[in-house]
Amino acid sequence: MTVQQASRFVVTPSSKAVAADARAVLLEDPGFGRIFTDHMVTIRWSEGKGWHSHSVGPREPFTLDPACAVLHYAQEIFEGMKAYRLSDGSTALFRPEENARRFNESAERMAMPVIPEDLFLEAIEELVRIDADWIPGGEGSLYLRPFMFASETFLGVRPAAEYIFCVIASPAGAYFKGGKKAVSLWVSEHYTRAGRGGTGAAKCGGNYAASLIAQAEASKHGCDQVVFLDSAENKWVEELGGMNVFFVMADGSLVTPPLGGTILPGITRNSIITLARAQGMTVREEPYSFEQWRADSASGNLREAFACGTAAVVTAIGEVKSVKGDFTVGNGDGGLVTETLRNALVGIQRGTVEGPAGWLRRI
Repeated sequence: MTVQQASRFVVTPSSKAVAADARAVLLEDPGFGRIFTDHMVTIRWSEGKGWHSHSVGPREPFTLDPACAVLHYAQEIFEGMKAYRLSDGSTALFRPEENARRFNESAERMAMPVIPEDLFLEAIEELVRIDADWIPGGEGSLYLRPFMFASETFLGVRPAAEYIFCVIASPAGAYFKGGKKAVSLWVSEHYTRAGRGGTGAAKCGGNYAASLIAQAEASKHGCDQVVFLDSAENKWVEELGGMNVFFVMADGSLVTPPLGGTILPGITRNSIITLARAQGMTVREEPYSFEQWRADSASGNLREAFACGTAAVVTAIGEVKSVKGDFTVGNGDGGLVTETLRNALVGIQRGTVEGPAGWLRRI
């Protein structure tokens, strides 16, 4: 096994890397989140020492003490981002600086150490370089999962004194099974995702754990995703279980719920707003009630609705179900605005469409 020194990282290539022919078979239908690449990045943080032990090595399990802080107090955060294969054979990341910024905002909210942006980006790029052969062709991409957790062995309610930052990667195909053109939603009446002053704007595992029972309820009603209303009035649309939401009105304008601490500030959401405004569309970040959603769908004032996020990109919303009855958005199969914005975003991510300066970071 050869150990290489690459910048501040010690790189140890895996001796058990998947063979090229076996990898090719796996990449024919990678799905989402079930196949992983050969390597991972780890960096440790200790109180009084800071960030240290930067390494790129074989993907392998962690050894954790039963009293490891994350297992008891849930100090954990993560990000989701993608690497793309461009037409010239090179690879690129989409707005990774925004992921670094949001990661640190999550870290601050969870009383965890922030990681320098340049170190975050270097860690991502190191993993993409060593596992570049895992990037699928066609419409596939390499999903990257940077995460950090409290690794100190102790029992006591306080911020931990030790952390591990790690990056793993997973080749990705379609997020929704069957490559659905439009997804169905279940409106949660009993569960909310976040409250004011909580962790709704942080990308931490606890938010997703709390949403799973509502997602299970959605599945029981034959829906792909759950949509949450606000916790104060149970009236205003906030976001889906893992995505932001947009509404396309009859006058061509877009409406999306405003950020206010209870909604994750999605990078895809921000990108959609920027692209839509650049195309001359009016975008309003304002409260939108579920009852208004139903009424606008019935009257035709709402033409389309779509969800957006790193994994799903831009996905049309078709049928909406709730205990108060079901309705369909537009023709139930998306629309021109949704398709136009999706094509523009995907084109920028893959380097076939010129986007705003700095959005594509080549590796």
